[in-house]
Amino acid sequence: MPPAGRIYGKVVDALSGKPVEFASVQLLGSQMDTVTRKPVEAIIGGMLTRSNGDFSIENVPVFGPLQIKISGIGYKEYVAPVSFDIKAGADMTTMMNALDKDLGNIKIEIEEKVLGNVTVTAERPTMQLAIDRKVFNVDKNIVSAGGTAIDVMRNIPSLNVDIDGNVTMRNNAPQIFVDGRPSNLTLEQIPSDAIQSVELITNPSAKFDASGGTAGILNIVLKKEKKVGYNGSLRANIDSRARVGFGGDINLRQEKVNFFVSGMYNQRKSISNGRTTRTNLFDDPETELFQRDRSVMLGNFGFGRAGLDYFISNRNTLSIAANFARGSFSPNSNSNIWVDTMGSIGHPAYYERESDVKGNFRNLGSTISFKHLFPKAGMEWTADATYNKSNNKNNSDIVTDTIDLSNSNIIGRYSQLQRISGSNENLVIQTDFVNPLTDNSKFEAGLRAQLRNNSSNSAFYEEKGVL
Repeated sequence: MPPAGRIYGKVVDALSGKPVEFASVQLLGSQMDTVTRKPVEAIIGGMLTRSNGDFSIENVPVFGPLQIKISGIGYKEYVAPVSFDIKAGADMTTMMNALDKDLGNIKIEIEEKVLGNVTVTAERPTMQLAIDRKVFNVDKNIVSAGGTAIDVMRNIPSLNVDIDGNVTMRNNAPQIFVDGRPSNLTLEQIPSDAIQSVELITNPSAKFDASGGTAGILNIVLKKEKKVGYNGSLRANIDSRARVGFGGDINLRQEKVNFFVSGMYNQRKSISNGRTTRTNLFDDPETELFQRDRSVMLGNFGFGRAGLDYFISNRNTLSIAANFARGSFSPNSNSNIWVDTMGSIGHPAYYERESDVKGNFRNLGSTISFKHLFPKAGMEWTADATYNKSNNKNNSDIVTDTIDLSNSNIIGRYSQLQRISGSNENLVIQTDFVNPLTDNSKFEAGLRAQLRNNSSNSAFYEEKGVL
């Protein structure tokens, strides 16, 4: 992994030299847009300055262009390029010291404008730091619209997404939670349009799961409007391969009842090509392999969610929600393989392999919860039960033909059939009590029970013959 650095400094008033509190500090860089394949501006990290004007941003990539943007109420926006002083050939000690970049005292000037009518609006920042987690608000991220949760994760710092869509945090696969509870849904089964925010919990407490592992927990918070009256939206999209998607949601809030429902459908198509060249030095005689692959994957999935909140009183709320996901995928790949046996049979061996896979999945989840708020801000008691059930099937047919290059005839065939299916049930019953003590500490207590029932069936068939 490339090294990561830290950028820190202090924001002060240009005239008085006094520290500026609660100024927004954002570090901007560039990331590759998965749709246009072009670099786009993205937020690498950020925070609000402390009471003394200090700020510190960690896990910053040391290579590539960076910009720092500082803004505060009543001040002019400050924008400047930032880079690390890493010199080629430097020793390890010097290089490690260069990973800490001190920007010193940054002076920002007062915005001297005469305002007429002033309208105050509030908007959640892209990143928020809580006591035990980082929160990334992604509901207005249009880069990943129409995709899945994997597309959202590509634009979140601290997460790594490989070419196959595998997400890692701190070099390990995190546990996936939905709305604070374990879920059988995978990231590919959650549409990006349904996500309100993503929470990175690197050191989970027993409230989430004591067996969170070294990676931690990736908690996905789904959208749920609570605006009074009627509101909703409709969406549609089409990608460069003519795959379509559409969805919509509606919310009704009247007096003590808040009802919400949403649904969406997406089609997917991906094409990949690859080449492999390998020399086997320990074979006698040595062999060389050249392989050319082409794979086309077609898929589609639908997602629906509905629920209601019943406000018993100002401080007591009963909520019920359910979600359903269903999808299928059918990747097909073809491989051409040449193996030069260096004279063992007098000429190279040639193979043609075709792999045809058909799979599908279903997921059903439901939650019932109760929340009681105390007069003290942040103090609450919750009790809930969450149930998830999923089923999946995966059938693979793989045929490998041995070809005689002298006359292009098939001289051998090796067939493999794989039939895999499974189911997963998960029930979590939990109650929690939270009492904030200070701005940086809180007391938590609770009880938790989790019941799991997993089953899987696998069958493999092989057939080898000479034609």
